[in-house]
Amino acid sequence: MARVASIVGTGVRPEPLGCMTVEAVPESVALARRLFRELTGAHELGFPVDDCVLLVSELVTNAVDHADGDGTRQIRVDWWRVRDGLRVDVHSAGPPERVRLRRPQDDDPRGRGLLLVDLLTDAWAVEPSHHGGTMVSFVIEGVWRTARPAQPA
Repeated sequence: MARVASIVGTGVRPEPLGCMTVEAVPESVALARRLFRELTGAHELGFPVDDCVLLVSELVTNAVDHADGDGTRQIRVDWWRVRDGLRVDVHSAGPPERVRLRRPQDDDPRGRGLLLVDLLTDAWAVEPSHHGGTMVSFVIEGVWRTARPAQPA
């Protein structure tokens, strides 16, 4: 909901939970969705993981669609625990200046990826990636706040 200049320097050391690297080809979008769902399953997220899967899918799709022809054809996705929140970073080729939030018309078939990120997250950012290229990050707070239901005795 709030775009921030940077979510990296928040003063809290994130706990790495996982990462994946996929090729910047259309088939990788479905692969990234499946791997993210599988690899986050062990972390017992306290909210529906479908929102995160949707957001990862949108950002990987954007990265595939805007992949540079400079030979850097990989997309890296990292996810972290930050306090009780989940942070996801998507690294891809190309300059951060090319990433922008759009307000598509109803009949526009594209351009809703960052709009969904803006609507479904507590914070998001676009900045240079330490891997080179661009990093788009988002944070969803309160992921681990939901108490697990009591197990029957």
